[in-house]
Amino acid sequence: MLTFITQKKSSNKLTLQLLIASVLTLGLAACNDNDNVVEEVVVVPVTPVMEYSYSITLTNLTYAQPLSPVAVALHGDTKMWQVGQSASVALEKLAEGGDNADFIALTSNMATTSSEGAVPPGASVTLDITTTEPMATYLTVATMLVNTNDAFSGLTGVDISTLMLNQEKSWRLNVYDAGTELNNEAVGTIPGPADGGVGYDATRNDIDLVGYHSGVVSKDDGLSSSVLTQAHRFDNPAVKLTITRTK
Repeated sequence: MLTFITQKKSSNKLTLQLLIASVLTLGLAACNDNDNVVEEVVVVPVTPVMEYSYSITLTNLTYAQPLSPVAVALHGDTKMWQVGQSASVALEKLAEGGDNADFIALTSNMATTSSEGAVPPGASVTLDITTTEPMATYLTVATMLVNTNDAFSGLTGVDISTLMLNQEKSWRLNVYDAGTELNNEAVGTIPGPADGGVGYDATRNDIDLVGYHSGVVSKDDGLSSSVLTQAHRFDNPAVKLTITRTK
């Protein structure tokens, strides 16, 4: 009887040990399965940055009108001036004194460049401009005829988005009157070499509307107070502009 009871306890003990071992084995297997889980790596495609480059050549077609440093800007769908509307201060400074710093710094510009000096009559200047902005598909170019009160030439808000690689486009540009300074051609009012006078003046004493310039009169043609001569007269077009997409 005592022997039978001892055998029964041993059997129960063995069963318990086997049960514990099974549980531990299952637990280890579960842990091993968790350790082997590989998280899926999501690869986000990278869109390549497109670069657009252009070469811009401007030629001075006048006889005796040097052009101020040429301002070039790429921007969105906007215009820097319109005939019949008031000029911005940035345009006024460019048109009266040839200073394009504020014009270049306009917040609407996405890419800009400028020639370093004046462009003499008959001469040309070539500028390169590059942008990675996909919306910078409109072109503005502006320069002052420095032997005038506030005459400037250029184009603004021209869509160049359809230009193909190595394709070029040309314009012959007329002259605008900023309408911010009276065209009196008087001593001290012309910033160019014909006078060496004052450039920008914050006081606007003309009609304050951008228009097409009627040309200079000069002292040779009846304006005795003018510092200009017949040589400073200009015909339209005054500027040739060519743009080529290079990239």
